[in-house]
Amino acid sequence: MPQASALLQLILVSVAAHVALAGIRVTTSLYALSLHASEFTVGVLMALFALFPMLLGVPAGRLIDRIGLQRPMFAGCAALSIGCALPAMLPGLTILYPAVVLAGTGFMVIQIGSQHTVGAMSEENARSGNFGWLALGYSISSFSGPVLAGFIIDHAKHAIAYSTFLGFAVLALLMIAFGGLGKIQVRHESRRTDGSALELLLHAEMRKIYLVGILLSSAWDLFTFTMPIHGTRLGFSASTIGLIMGCFSAATFTIRLAMPWITRHHSEWRILASALTVAVACYSLFPFMRSPQTLMAVAALLGLAVGSSQSNILTLLHNAAPPGRAAEAVGIRSTIGNACQVVLPLSFGAAGAALGLFAVFWTMGGMIATGLPLAWRQAFREIGRGAKY
Repeated sequence: MPQASALLQLILVSVAAHVALAGIRVTTSLYALSLHASEFTVGVLMALFALFPMLLGVPAGRLIDRIGLQRPMFAGCAALSIGCALPAMLPGLTILYPAVVLAGTGFMVIQIGSQHTVGAMSEENARSGNFGWLALGYSISSFSGPVLAGFIIDHAKHAIAYSTFLGFAVLALLMIAFGGLGKIQVRHESRRTDGSALELLLHAEMRKIYLVGILLSSAWDLFTFTMPIHGTRLGFSASTIGLIMGCFSAATFTIRLAMPWITRHHSEWRILASALTVAVACYSLFPFMRSPQTLMAVAALLGLAVGSSQSNILTLLHNAAPPGRAAEAVGIRSTIGNACQVVLPLSFGAAGAALGLFAVFWTMGGMIATGLPLAWRQAFREIGRGAKY
């Protein structure tokens, strides 16, 4: 299959699946709050989206390294579809627990499969650009999911929102079943070692990439967790909350659209260090933003920061990974990121209930700031070696 056609299919599958996931994350938060669930309960539900992805990310990456893309991604789409279908058919808080586990786990497999395949089928000089196109697709779905959820909930029922996102999950399933993903040709490299995942974590360069990537991913995830709660506290409608989150996603799309030009003039580490700096500033400002307009502005600024990270993190990971272990390296990133998605909603949900969201926002800003010395040191080291600045 020609590379352009293969890349387009991967992006379309990823976008459809991610619309479903992003939509039901917001729908689940607002539905639980409408049932008078506590912030801690919402935190538990958000953590369950990431629990099994945390446990299964590395095995999923190794499986894709071994048997290829199509069957794991089909299974992932099936799980995501069931996760959307359960709350559409069965009302109540209890059904949300298995639903979010299935949806989160299914999407994890789709994400690892698409990210690994884009890296594996790309020549090194085209890898950053191809990851940029995939990231652009995720920006579209990050915008569409929350905005759709907000408008559907305001004008219909939560069950209709879940049914809508089930349609997107089934669309992704059909594209995998009847598309040409099984024909995608990737460059297979012989595996140099059968070492453990710990071996990759002990690799100094990869450890730095993982740390900075996790901080920026956590900044994104905490925004999607706290904004429905913060907006509800401020008395905003579901549509307004969806639009605030949509501004964040539109900004990620904008920065990713500009990323090919940016990467021609600045190194990956310079971009990541700048993103961390902006994210710290945004989390410092969030508690003071009380109107939809100011929240949209700061959300857009945060979107520009974290939206710049994914393609650069994935490029650095694929370049640094040992031969034959690229999908496993992506799986480790998914595992660590999902571990944060388990811990952060639980801890910040409890902290938000006890101390308020001011403490949550500023604590997150402090966490992100811990990565600034490392990232800027790497950026200046690249400048010293004569790399792009």
